[in-house]
Amino acid sequence: MANLKIKLVKSLNGRLAKHIATANSLGLKKIGDETVQPDNQQTRGKIAQIGYLLKVTEE
Repeated sequence: MANLKIKLVKSLNGRLAKHIATANSLGLKKIGDETVQPDNQQTRGKIAQIGYLLKVTEE
């Protein structure tokens, strides 16, 4: 199964509470935090919501 490497590249300060919660659910709290998540519909949905804050690469 493929994985996605997700990195938070923009700050969460001043963002919508939903977007902050989505970032936290991915394990991203501070700029520069990285996580590896499975490539599935749930992860893709989270990326679609806060994609403007993230850098995503396939692993």
